[in-house]
Amino acid sequence: MTTSPDECTMDCYVGINGAGMKLTLAAVAAGLLFPVLIFIGTATRLAATRREQRFAAMRLVGATPRQTSVISAVESTLAAAVGTAAGFGVFLALRPGLAAIPFTGERFFGTDLSLTAADLLLVAVGIPLGAVVASVLALRRVRISPLGVSRRVTPRPPRAWRLIPLVAGLAELAYFIGRRPQSTDGQITAYISGFVLTLIGLVLAGPWLTMTGARLLAGRAGRPAALIAGRRLADNPQAGFRSISGLVVALFVTSVATGTITTFVANRGAPSGDSLAVSSLAKTFWPEDGPAPSADQIPAGLAAVPGVRQVIVLRHNPDRNAWQGLITCAELDRLRVFGGCPAGAEVAAVPSDLVGPRALDLPAQERHVWDAATIPAAEVARQPILSIVVDTTGPVAFERARTMMINAFPRGQFPASGAEWAADNSRELVQFQRLADVIMLASLPIAGCSLAAAVAGGLSDRKRPFSMLRLTGVQLGTLRRVVALETVVPLLVVSVVALGTGFLAAHLFLRAQLRYDLLAPPPSFWLMVAAGLAVSLAIVASTLPLLRRITGPEAARND
Repeated sequence: MTTSPDECTMDCYVGINGAGMKLTLAAVAAGLLFPVLIFIGTATRLAATRREQRFAAMRLVGATPRQTSVISAVESTLAAAVGTAAGFGVFLALRPGLAAIPFTGERFFGTDLSLTAADLLLVAVGIPLGAVVASVLALRRVRISPLGVSRRVTPRPPRAWRLIPLVAGLAELAYFIGRRPQSTDGQITAYISGFVLTLIGLVLAGPWLTMTGARLLAGRAGRPAALIAGRRLADNPQAGFRSISGLVVALFVTSVATGTITTFVANRGAPSGDSLAVSSLAKTFWPEDGPAPSADQIPAGLAAVPGVRQVIVLRHNPDRNAWQGLITCAELDRLRVFGGCPAGAEVAAVPSDLVGPRALDLPAQERHVWDAATIPAAEVARQPILSIVVDTTGPVAFERARTMMINAFPRGQFPASGAEWAADNSRELVQFQRLADVIMLASLPIAGCSLAAAVAGGLSDRKRPFSMLRLTGVQLGTLRRVVALETVVPLLVVSVVALGTGFLAAHLFLRAQLRYDLLAPPPSFWLMVAAGLAVSLAIVASTLPLLRRITGPEAARND
């Protein structure tokens, strides 16, 4: 078709325009980059902890806090630049294999995975720049005084106000239930802003949730390990949440996508076998395909095909803000099964296949009422033909009628049923589900690296207190349980909240946009979540042997 996708209103059934694809890919890119930036910040904090003594020496010889921050930022930027260059090399090496993977049901051309000069510049400059920002933010508390390296103050506990953005995001999604914006741009603004605000609120609320869980753990502790872990987490919940924030983002994004797509496919992906969407065949003549046929060009034998019950001709609707087709109410009353008109109307505005989404939303026995058209009934026959709809009794008649229409009208859109369009839409939704899976599968190892860096950094920070505890008789196994609980508690608490928030946000969106209730995700989703949590716990376990080496008597001495 020659019509620009951005100019389509209700005349374009298939595909997503350029702005929609940019929005989709931007959301995917954000879902992939957010855990990367979290990892950079975590790694920077780990490196900063090990370099504090060196920074203190620099301060003693005259270096300013700004200079120490610049040094750390430069080190992180150089590492990011080297990693970016290596990433380009890996991309070029893997591109032929990636092109062969049918993410969307078909293989890619190699040129589909090429980068423009603007893409290269954006990545080559953007990633190191992001590393600078992340490192500066990570080091804003590492501006130490020359003699104050070991002087630490307890951070202020997070306040309950951190829940406000989370509640506000969910409230925004709930507000549009029954108030769905009419325009596509209005819907994008309403729902995307609600999802983004909810995600930001989840990240902000994470430390408060961690502190709440830690206090419950300490209050109900029956063993020393649980008491120490609960008190330490409650003392600095920001650090406890920081280590698992990347995984939390991945769980939220994937639960929203999985809940939404699973519900949509279940409601619209498979019309019932006796539905009009399965038995009705439609051939549409769009203006972009050339002149519409005249009534005498319709094959005379079409109505005589065994199993064909009705042959209906729809006319173009000049009102672009309504359904594309026109049919008189007298004709609709004669057909019965294709719906009816409002009381007092003469003409109805209908979709080109006389079925539309209503066949997927309504029970077969419920008669749909179409909107009234403003054109007089006498003017309908003077409008160009929009489509030919053939009502059949079964697949044999359906395919014979399709063959006859293909031979009579070889140009333009392929004759198809509403069920076939719905199957195409379902396949497209499954492809979007794959994008959500890519986000989670790519985020899991990154979040695991962040978790490993955070746990290792925490052990390095606490080697002297842990050594003192060992000197006073605390067993090594108790210390290992302390470290494990300090990670497992925020991981489980915030992961449950992230999953619950994601499914709640998906339910609110479905109710507002489609009036559907959220359905349970498939077992594969829970297996993926369980695998991610299991890998995270394995990473925590892999760091525990470090305790024996870093908590010896020599670490307890004062320098």
